[in-house]
Amino acid sequence: MKRAKRRYLAVQLEMDGIPSDKELMDAVWGSVVRFYGEVGASLTYMTLISFDVSCKVAVIRTSLEMLDSVRAALACTTSIAGKNVAMHVLSVSGTIKALFEKL
Repeated sequence: MKRAKRRYLAVQLEMDGIPSDKELMDAVWGSVVRFYGEVGASLTYMTLISFDVSCKVAVIRTSLEMLDSVRAALACTTSIAGKNVAMHVLSVSGTIKALFEKL
């Protein structure tokens, strides 16, 4: 069995206030489900790895095959817990270590 390839995204949040981890992922999952449906969302294998509240940078893991779909859904996420937000992908990498070196 072949191992699934993963990619890690560093995502900058521009918003007033600081969302909780659950609020952040609920908004991202909601955006992915709206664009690609339940089946498409399940193929992303998205997970929140970390969220630095001081600089509002989240690290999200996803599958390589759905990377472009996740990036599009992140760009179209407009609110988290009722507050306006803009999400920008700062960097993408194959390992967490290399991702933090790029930041």
